[in-house]
Amino acid sequence: MISRHIQFHLQTLLTHFPCVVLTGVRQCGKTTLLGTLPGEWQRFDMENSTDRQQLLADPDLFFRLHADKVVIDEAQLAPPLFSALRVAIDRDRSRKGRFLLSGSSSPELVKQISESLAGRVARLEMAPLSLSEAWQLPPSRLYPLLADGAPIADIQVAAAARLTVLQVRDYWFQGGYPEPWLSGNDEFRSLWYRHYIDAYLLRDIGALFPNLNRDRFRQFIALLSQLSGNILNNADIARTLGISEPTVRDWLSIAHDTFLWRHIPAWDRSAAKQLVKHPKGFLRDSGLLHRLLRIQDHDMLSTHPAIGKSWEGMVVETLLRGFENAGIDVEPFHYRTRGGAEIDLILEGQFGSAHLLPVEIKLTQQSDKRALRSLVEFVATHGCPLGLVINNDERPRWLDDRILAIPAAAL
Repeated sequence: MISRHIQFHLQTLLTHFPCVVLTGVRQCGKTTLLGTLPGEWQRFDMENSTDRQQLLADPDLFFRLHADKVVIDEAQLAPPLFSALRVAIDRDRSRKGRFLLSGSSSPELVKQISESLAGRVARLEMAPLSLSEAWQLPPSRLYPLLADGAPIADIQVAAAARLTVLQVRDYWFQGGYPEPWLSGNDEFRSLWYRHYIDAYLLRDIGALFPNLNRDRFRQFIALLSQLSGNILNNADIARTLGISEPTVRDWLSIAHDTFLWRHIPAWDRSAAKQLVKHPKGFLRDSGLLHRLLRIQDHDMLSTHPAIGKSWEGMVVETLLRGFENAGIDVEPFHYRTRGGAEIDLILEGQFGSAHLLPVEIKLTQQSDKRALRSLVEFVATHGCPLGLVINNDERPRWLDDRILAIPAAAL
């Protein structure tokens, strides 16, 4: 059993809300996490026909009989439960931690949360294993320190490497899905990813979006694997696949909303610069990316043209999972000017008295100061107290007055 860092935040939300909705990609560990909840929770799985029939036969009666400590798994498969759940919550609004819903994101689930349960629920997103979870380390202190605007000396101490470079490399190659990660059998891992892609893309997403052309959507995901980490041009994607631009927009939304793809919009808050406003994005799990690109081992990855973008995507996802698991709200952006200045990640959130944290990501061990000109200029222009460089160094180092390089092994 791997300890999940999000559990503490989940427990916190249950003390403040009558209902918590836990969403996340298939096979990321939601059901396993819910099985570790303290106390006597009753669990009903909407993929189980008996459980679904028991709830849907009379949803109002169901919630009168099961008024506390109830888990409903894959709730998006039973839309009528939401209006009955609203009535059950309002019957005793002051009682907290009564209901916990889980499921993969779908238009129906999001619609029901926003329309039927607004103000009554907290929504929490769970991802596959983070870097530190995979190696069974406690959460990094970096995330709360950055959010609190802690003294930079404290941040530097917390940025000490906690893993070896080989451990980081193994996680980067394998990805974070728990089942293949826990298996030491390479053949099983390869088979798992192949069948996961088939089952998830063709069955689950197809069931959520009945009008979706599954074969063409699979081609679309294969193309996204080649575009992961790049600026997206919807017109180019449409021409490549022979589909319309509105279809590309719809499919990108589906890929993002079902947690396969991380949409990273362009940061456009600067009046002094001409900015590129096209978004970019990443396949969220590096292991899934490598299988789609048919990268079979570490040696092939080390010489593959996508190595830099793959590393960038893994680090971005690790950072975002770390903040999410700590209950810290941040919004990711990328930054690029028409003059060629670029920063891999701009995080908007509450970082002490600041609201921006720019991050540059490097695969190398050492970072050339000349290559950090855009980061230094951004920090100075926007009054950021700190800019980060994430690399493969052995320890944190100062690269400039307000630019701190930290090893990915600290995350």
